[in-house]
Amino acid sequence: MQWTVLVAALLVATVSADTDVAHQQQAINRLLYKVTSHIQTGFTDLREAAETWNPRDHTDRSTDGGAAIKHLMDELDENRLLEQHHWFSLFNDRQREEALLLVDVLLHSADFEAFKNNAAYFRERVNEGEFVYALYVAVTHSELTPHVVLPPLYEVTPHLFTNSEVIDKAYAAKMTQTPGNFKMEFTGSKKNREQRVAYFGEDVGLNSHHVHWHMDFPFWWDGAKIDRKGELFFWAHHQLTARYDAERLSNFLPAVDELYWDHPIRDGFAPHTTYKYGGEFPARPDNKEFEDVVGVARIRDLKELESRIHDAIAHGYIINADGTKTDINNEHGIDILGDIIESSTYTTNAAYYGALHNQAHRVLGAQSDPKRKFNMPPGVMEHFETATRDPAFFRLHKYMDNIFKEHKDSLPPYTTEDLLYSNVKITGVEVTELSTFFEDFEFDLSNALDSTENVNEVSVKTHISRLNHKPFSLNIHAQAEHDDKVTVRVYISPKHDENHITLDIDENRWGAILLDTFWTEVHAGDNEIKRKSSESSVAIPDRVSFPQLIHDADEAVANDGDDLPQKESRSCGHPQRLLLPKGREQGMDFWLDVIITSGDDGVQDDLTVNDHGSTHSYCGIHGQKYPDKRPMGFPFDRPIPDLRVFMVQNHHGQVVKIFHH
Repeated sequence: MQWTVLVAALLVATVSADTDVAHQQQAINRLLYKVTSHIQTGFTDLREAAETWNPRDHTDRSTDGGAAIKHLMDELDENRLLEQHHWFSLFNDRQREEALLLVDVLLHSADFEAFKNNAAYFRERVNEGEFVYALYVAVTHSELTPHVVLPPLYEVTPHLFTNSEVIDKAYAAKMTQTPGNFKMEFTGSKKNREQRVAYFGEDVGLNSHHVHWHMDFPFWWDGAKIDRKGELFFWAHHQLTARYDAERLSNFLPAVDELYWDHPIRDGFAPHTTYKYGGEFPARPDNKEFEDVVGVARIRDLKELESRIHDAIAHGYIINADGTKTDINNEHGIDILGDIIESSTYTTNAAYYGALHNQAHRVLGAQSDPKRKFNMPPGVMEHFETATRDPAFFRLHKYMDNIFKEHKDSLPPYTTEDLLYSNVKITGVEVTELSTFFEDFEFDLSNALDSTENVNEVSVKTHISRLNHKPFSLNIHAQAEHDDKVTVRVYISPKHDENHITLDIDENRWGAILLDTFWTEVHAGDNEIKRKSSESSVAIPDRVSFPQLIHDADEAVANDGDDLPQKESRSCGHPQRLLLPKGREQGMDFWLDVIITSGDDGVQDDLTVNDHGSTHSYCGIHGQKYPDKRPMGFPFDRPIPDLRVFMVQNHHGQVVKIFHH
């Protein structure tokens, strides 16, 4: 559908005070539409709120008595907030503080009408990047908006996902009133071997998953306790690293090497990306030596933080701020370690252990201008939206991942008793063809362009090649002694390294990629457990496009709040089409491992009938406990000194091939 038609639809009928999902969806759509321009005059209620609603006059509609409103309004009135038309980075301490002031206001709104009006008021007055971040986080976590679908960020802030060459063409199309659909290429050239896997790091769906994961599990979060947040930080990034290694092996590259503070950053990166305001993202040359970054961190400080974390792992405990010790030499230690390494507000001694992950992101992002000599804007590593585009992101997370592995390797291996579930014997697993291919994907660029209401909108899109796979399914044959609820985990891992040397189980277990975790029931006798790739608990389908969200919400409101077709609102989740690594044309060998354990591993009682949004393996269940009692990555998260330990009847391993066509 053309944006010209959508704009016409957007400029009708004022949003009512109703709080049904259709009106909520319409309001959020309109708040995010052309966010760098003024609110459209046709959005009557939002425009009126922006001009006449005074948050100070409505503190009675805040659950905190208006404290958050007073704080933000004081900052605004004293001109202490970042100006509009300026870049925003969550890693910038002051800019993050300002964005969180608005998050606080929205999350303390007592009803959706107050939420909407506060958002409209501040949309016209605060920095656009801070506003978008605050609104996305607030909608994600607010009890007022559980069913609102957030538009894809790559269509709300296209500059962060699109090459500058394409943006230039889009502006030319708008100026000449000529619709266009432009091809976006991956950065680099064939002279750069990292170009072979650029399709993965620069995939807009993967970029979106990464930023939404950090919105679901913000390192700054100090609200209601998020269950196993530190372990989820380890697990989500460990899986990203394992997936990246599988892509590299698919393209005849070795697994990514970790980053070293004493060694040069071997591979440079030229983002070919421009801020909406603030210039181009800085490039980094090959073999760049690490330098201290003024106002952020010294390299020796990062090495010292790393040393303290290694000491904690070696000792088996961390030292809390009050001098007490907390044991980490157990299955819950990974959760504590994740909070420390990131670091989140859950860390018990930030002064001593610092924030290794967050500071490393900032240091890497600023290596093009570490002395601030040229006043360059932040690099791609200083935004969750853009970080995975840089190959150094995966080197950094291999570095972090190896620290986590050091901890996991210090724990005792699982025993046969730990792994055995005597009620079930897997007798075979059938797998349909596993094959991948590239396809073109297009998305809208209209929000990247400035506009006025007296100039017609023009359909401006970009398309890019992306990885996908044919739908596949598993048919697990199992015999059970008695009826029971069971937990099923499915992994794949590359069989060979880059030299085609077979990896033993202890080498390749750390590269195991979770395809699915689910709960089902078995009955006494023979069972067939069927599972489709589309049902995977790690992945989400393509997000509904922004133009489609606008169309559907406006149509639903016009029909008196009829139900919207979009039923799934969760944005956190690995792209479903990236469930499989690319593989090779002639086929690439992977181990497929299926292990069935007791259903008592599940936390919620309804897991056999409720998938809770289907993304719980990487993203948990929003506002509830993580559904699997076992450590994330079980049973491949600990050393496996001997394959015979895994020869239990409820585990099945076989070699499968992934073909790339």
